[in-house]
Amino acid sequence: MRPWFGLHLPDYSFPDTPPAALFDRVVEQARAAEEAGFSLVSVMDHLYQIRGVGEVTDPMLEGWSVLAALSRETTTVRLGTVVTGVTYRNPALLAKMATTLDVLSGGRAILGLGAAWNDVEHIAYGFDFPPVRERMDRLDEALTIIRAMFREDRPSFSGRHYRIEEALNIPRPIQPGGPRVMVGGGGEQRTLKIAATHADMTHWFPLGLDALQHKTEVLAGYCEAIGRDPATIERTMAAPVVVTTSEAEIQAVLERVPPERRPFVAVGPPEQVVDRIRPYLDAGFTGFTFNNSIYRTPESIARVGELLRLIGG
Repeated sequence: MRPWFGLHLPDYSFPDTPPAALFDRVVEQARAAEEAGFSLVSVMDHLYQIRGVGEVTDPMLEGWSVLAALSRETTTVRLGTVVTGVTYRNPALLAKMATTLDVLSGGRAILGLGAAWNDVEHIAYGFDFPPVRERMDRLDEALTIIRAMFREDRPSFSGRHYRIEEALNIPRPIQPGGPRVMVGGGGEQRTLKIAATHADMTHWFPLGLDALQHKTEVLAGYCEAIGRDPATIERTMAAPVVVTTSEAEIQAVLERVPPERRPFVAVGPPEQVVDRIRPYLDAGFTGFTFNNSIYRTPESIARVGELLRLIGG
């Protein structure tokens, strides 16, 4: 598979833009990514802005609504959440939402799902935020239901947390078997085990190649235990490089990267950082996401497209 890039949109803060024009800026960035050769535009599934990106009071649009609107403003990029929290929506409803996005976009939806983590917005909005063990159990059940609703005519399921009974999902997804499922997170006790069972794709943070190679081995072990070829799970990650145009930008850019990840992220112009991304390609990673909290303009997104061309994407 050729390497591909995704533009992730966690940031809706445009100080010079009134709310009525906010989505126009989102469209501008999404179209710039499409023109630069990106294959994915993704959004967060959060109701408040998260730490590391901005202040909790910063603007935040509801992710699935943004994706539905972007489906009519783009033509080639895949669209999805990186990733939806399992606690926010009934999984049957989520399967219907992902199917609807697939229909609206002509077969370009992906469904990213994880166990959720942001307790602040759960408390504020009145969502239950159970302990992590239960959230993982919910994730496993939810993915079972979602897969069934993508693939079967009238599936039923009865679990500890969720149930469906002869659930209809009409119209069917455009993509055979439904949108590809991305499981977000690299937890080695439960998340990777769930990914081995359900995922078409994983998405991890840049923790250094050695750490990610270890996670790859853990994932492969879980796949072996259930008789699945680990090569059938595409491994993607937040990019281990940041593209800049000048030395003066480097410090400002690094301040936008969480401190714990800075040792594992190379910063510089495309021709300088290309060799820092190649080891990840050699290790089998195929997709790399770049955040609009760093790449704010069409011009900066286009520069990332130069890196994509350098690596043969």
